[in-house]
Amino acid sequence: LGYIAVGILAWLFGDPRHVLYPRNSTGWYCGIGPNENRPNLFYFDVLKCAMSVNIMAQSLNGFQCPTTQVEKAAEFCSFTILLCFLSRLSELFIFFTTHRCLILEIQQTFLMQACDCCFCVSIAGIWHCYWEYENFKDTSISDVGLTTNFKTYLQVQETWLTFLIIISVVEVIILLTVIFLRTRILIAIALIQESSKAISHMMSALLYPLVTFVLLLVCVAYWGAMALYLATSGDPIYKVVALNTTMGDCGNINGTSFSPSDYPGCPSVSCIFIKYNEEGLLQENLMNLQIYNAVAFLWCVNFVIALGQCTLAGAFASYYWAFNKPNDIPTFPVCGGFMRSLRYHVGSLAFGALILTLVQVIRIILEYIDHKASGAQNRVARFIMTCFKCCFWCLEKFIKFLNRNAYIMIAIYGKNFCVSAKNAFMLLMRNVIRVVVLDKVTDLLLFFGKLLVVGGVGVLSFYFFSGRIALPGNTFRSSSLNYYWMPIITVAFGSYLIAHGFFSVYNMCVDTLFLCFLEDLERNDGSMEKPYFMSKSLMKILNKSNKTLKKHREN
Repeated sequence: LGYIAVGILAWLFGDPRHVLYPRNSTGWYCGIGPNENRPNLFYFDVLKCAMSVNIMAQSLNGFQCPTTQVEKAAEFCSFTILLCFLSRLSELFIFFTTHRCLILEIQQTFLMQACDCCFCVSIAGIWHCYWEYENFKDTSISDVGLTTNFKTYLQVQETWLTFLIIISVVEVIILLTVIFLRTRILIAIALIQESSKAISHMMSALLYPLVTFVLLLVCVAYWGAMALYLATSGDPIYKVVALNTTMGDCGNINGTSFSPSDYPGCPSVSCIFIKYNEEGLLQENLMNLQIYNAVAFLWCVNFVIALGQCTLAGAFASYYWAFNKPNDIPTFPVCGGFMRSLRYHVGSLAFGALILTLVQVIRIILEYIDHKASGAQNRVARFIMTCFKCCFWCLEKFIKFLNRNAYIMIAIYGKNFCVSAKNAFMLLMRNVIRVVVLDKVTDLLLFFGKLLVVGGVGVLSFYFFSGRIALPGNTFRSSSLNYYWMPIITVAFGSYLIAHGFFSVYNMCVDTLFLCFLEDLERNDGSMEKPYFMSKSLMKILNKSNKTLKKHREN
């Protein structure tokens, strides 16, 4: 409500035309009104602007160029390449949406075989290093000495012995990890497979990043508009001055009212803008209002992200706690999660977003202080500032992690933020090894997924924009591009943003099902009163089963 009130106040007293449109020497706006077809401003003599900065600053308490300024018609610009890029990006978006299930299956297959790829590569590396070590057994590093040719060091036995030791240590670490954490790795893989099944039953979840994107655009637009209106909230102040001060009749002109007939001997007299009025309660607190605008903007952005996380968590939790899948899954799980979040959990989401916002504000203040003190030679002060920045960076990461899991618990049980954050943290700490394994396996999966999407789109865009391939019926010609690497980089970056948005849904699904899985293990025992809700693959890995099913089979 306070943010809306400040926005209304800025809208009532602000006038963004002062910033969006230039003015000519007579005070008329360029691009609107009688000058609608002449949006650009033309200076008769630009050199006078550079030569008169100090003079005008002293005499007028502001800067205005003392040369005639007139409006000018705009020139035509072609946006063919931009439109082509937007159309290609939308096609990539549709392709990624429709083929995402296939991509996830490929990733799962790769993940299951990842360890056997790792073992084979490590063994091959060990054999190659030993073979090279035997070949250069008679050459020592003492025979080579110091040289700038690094290829020479590849021809000595110490180099390959070092590589052999490093790869062997890595191989032993991977082997021990697989041996002692095999069950936990299998649980992580089963949860990832279960996440793919959950998304396949609620494909609308893939479209929710678009809702988050639209809401973030609204926040950015409101913040930008409010900042602009606040910056122009003061009334403009004008003065009557003579642009040509060499004439005797123009020497004493510096008034506030303007009429050309009052100055017949000074044809260069004009009324020009000096500054904005800084008097008044609103104008005196503009800086405070701009700071409030920035902090509220961060709060709104964090709230929108929290709303999306809670919505998706509610949808995926409804999948896990459905005993008979997919028959017990709600009809519209994503819409249901969104409505529950808005109806019951707005306060909890806003409180969690506020905590994160306060940490981010402190980080911004530290960055500002560090920027201002960048020229200081005091190493102790710089060390302390670096430590503060590092600590608050870690704190922000921890708050994001805690908030994310707190929102999942809020979506499951409906309790307030503090209780949910405490329960989520204690639950994760009781299963810290599973948390680490699942996190690393999921990161590996998402990394290769993003690499697959960005790499594939980058290669296709390279062949398209370089003219090596042409789509049938396409009128675009790559020969019109002077530098085709720029659209390639733009398309690759856009594909990364799209992939990141969609894979964030997948990551949220994994985290939600993982917390539900841990809660299922602690609260249920497989009896008729407390049956397990986990999938059969997870129960098989943990050697667990529901007694209800056993009795049914025996009968």
